[in-house]
Amino acid sequence: MDAASETVTRVSERAVPWGEVWGQTDAVRSLQAAASDPAELTHAWLITGPPGSGRSTIARAFAAALIAEPGDELVMRQVLAGTHPDYTALRTEGVIISIKDARALVERSYFAPSLGRYRVIVMEDADRMSERTSNVLLKALEEPPERTIWVLCAPSDADLLPTIRSRVRVLRLHDPEIADVAALVAERTGVDVQIAEQSARHAQRHIGMAQRLATDAASRDRRDAMLRAVLKVRGVSTAVEAAAQIDAGASDDAKALTAERDEAERAQLLATMGVAPGAAVPPAVRSQVKALEDEQKRRATRSRRDGVDRVLTDLQSMYRDVLMLQFGRDHDLINRELEPELRAVAKAWEPARTVTVLDAISATRKNIEQNVAPALALESMLITVASGRTP
Repeated sequence: MDAASETVTRVSERAVPWGEVWGQTDAVRSLQAAASDPAELTHAWLITGPPGSGRSTIARAFAAALIAEPGDELVMRQVLAGTHPDYTALRTEGVIISIKDARALVERSYFAPSLGRYRVIVMEDADRMSERTSNVLLKALEEPPERTIWVLCAPSDADLLPTIRSRVRVLRLHDPEIADVAALVAERTGVDVQIAEQSARHAQRHIGMAQRLATDAASRDRRDAMLRAVLKVRGVSTAVEAAAQIDAGASDDAKALTAERDEAERAQLLATMGVAPGAAVPPAVRSQVKALEDEQKRRATRSRRDGVDRVLTDLQSMYRDVLMLQFGRDHDLINRELEPELRAVAKAWEPARTVTVLDAISATRKNIEQNVAPALALESMLITVASGRTP
């Protein structure tokens, strides 16, 4: 049995609540020690790591270990399922975390635990707080309630204000190896080993994305089409066409991910309100339906922007490969399937131009995060790809 297979086996045999945490042995040991020894416990934590590293999963497991008495698997499973009264988690469905949601969390943090050892508040997208929202949270971190533990999650501690960072204990997760991600994906999904390896590579070790690519041929084809469309950009007209293709692809992806959930939520709401399937919505219920539709629109906006960001991440990997080839390194390319095309670009461009394009992609990701229209941001970025100069 190879090392990757041994890792998968160890994960499947690990006891509750850490069974879903994968590839973060050092972090698990630190959190286990904190959950069992008050001297090791801090009132506020920040778990950081790249997308797909398992920040939310390990935060939830930590919450279960804190709330339950040692060995009480029933309570641990309640926390893992999100049904325990002393566990609160926030993952925004919108582009940013609202002040209203942050205030609700802070208010809840001052309640004493009702059944468990601690009350645990998990904020899964702490990097999506504005400065005003961060200041709402700051007071709760400055004057922590007794027996309440905050667990924030973000890609990097640099994504939060210094005033927040100074009041939390940072736990950094690491990138798993591609071979390990591939072995895990193959174990979980049963896909061919080559597909699992390609998916892990293209997902850049993001476990969730790797699983999706491995099990969805349409997603793999869409990714390939996006990259090839950008490689064909030669001027303004082709830049505009490629930007429209990327934006439309992200929108279609978002609709595919949210449509079924939206319909189920609407049906559940109407059933709760006593509205029969297919019946007209009574006036008394329309406000609740409108509120749900508004929330779904915010979720769709975020999903679309996340889809565009995923394409930009893929483009970064592609031009990173070009830069690697320009410096004579070809043994660890992410996009091996495009190697002939990437070698042609590497030969035609100077490294400085590749760096300019990579900088433009990074700037575009930041601009879209700050609510710049995706289509316009993509067009500007792709004009840089075509010309090698920032517009």
